[in-house]
Amino acid sequence: MKVLIVVTHLLGTGHLSRALTLGRAFAAAGHDVTLASGGAPAPHLDTTGVTLVQLPPVKSDGTDFTRLLTPDGTQADADWLARRSETLNDCLAGDPDLLITELFPFGRRILRAEFLALLDTARARPRPPRILSSIRDILAPPSKPAKATWADEIVTRYYDGVLVHSDPARTDLSLSWPVSDALAPRLIYTGYVAPAPAGPHPDRAGAGEILVSAGGGAVGDALFRTALAAAAQDPSRSWRLLVGGGADRLTTLADGAPANVTLEAPRPDFRQMLSHAAASVSMCGYNTALDILQAGTPAVFVPFDAGNEVEQGLRADSLAALPGIVALKSADLTPEALRAALDRVTTDGPRDSGQLRDDGAAETIRICETMMTK
Repeated sequence: MKVLIVVTHLLGTGHLSRALTLGRAFAAAGHDVTLASGGAPAPHLDTTGVTLVQLPPVKSDGTDFTRLLTPDGTQADADWLARRSETLNDCLAGDPDLLITELFPFGRRILRAEFLALLDTARARPRPPRILSSIRDILAPPSKPAKATWADEIVTRYYDGVLVHSDPARTDLSLSWPVSDALAPRLIYTGYVAPAPAGPHPDRAGAGEILVSAGGGAVGDALFRTALAAAAQDPSRSWRLLVGGGADRLTTLADGAPANVTLEAPRPDFRQMLSHAAASVSMCGYNTALDILQAGTPAVFVPFDAGNEVEQGLRADSLAALPGIVALKSADLTPEALRAALDRVTTDGPRDSGQLRDDGAAETIRICETMMTK
């Protein structure tokens, strides 16, 4: 089966990371996978088995998703966007059997012209592919009812189904999106899409530590600085901050850090370290949350909520019902509040992760293979 996955990440790499997890799973199952990425290049992500097509990249203007910028920070003009659309449509020349659009039409509406041109071209081919949308557990709720209505219309017009990478027993899509009578029968829950559990670290790296991670963007600065202040009040515990964004940022944060804090760049063995950490402190993106759920690590989530973002907050609130997890709003984030939350989750201790439906990639392949036989 030839599979074409289309994804554009605008802030962070979570959407691309999840799409690549799906792509690698399809490839490992023997399928021919092309992934068209329209966000910034992310060479640190694993593309094993996947043919990556890089579109002229765009990014959001921080948390303003109404403006698309090129890598040099200028606004993407019509020529830039036209080259993206042309490159994307060229991917259909490979005659895919299956086309998967990540997030669209439930998001990325600013790229609607590009996606609709792709869908129209796909439908017009002599042998049109099956078309599926791929979405995470929680979406950004529509700001107006018309946006949900429009998504319903697009799904009805073009799509064979919507893959929801979630466990409905834990997080139903209706928690964040109005599921209409037209949409409901097209939803296909797959379970969570995640790499295989990392298991314990061979050297028990991170054992007993408070492990703080917040990516490479400036949105994590407040969390890192609060963690440093909390660590200064907590000399009996070892803290480790994994700081992305380059050496200058790491040096700035390390200046004046207390002696019980280790600061270093993000580590490739982060997922293994979670098995031994006393607790994790992080935001609550889909991929990070799954890493923590798989490892069973006690966790304090401080969801990203700038710019009216609610997705991570809804996810954190839903997970806070589990033992050993506390959701702390950014407005309430103080060193004292963080320490109190850590005391609570470490008292609860690690969770059993045995009931987690984290086989969403394998289930997605099974669903798609079955669909192609009909």
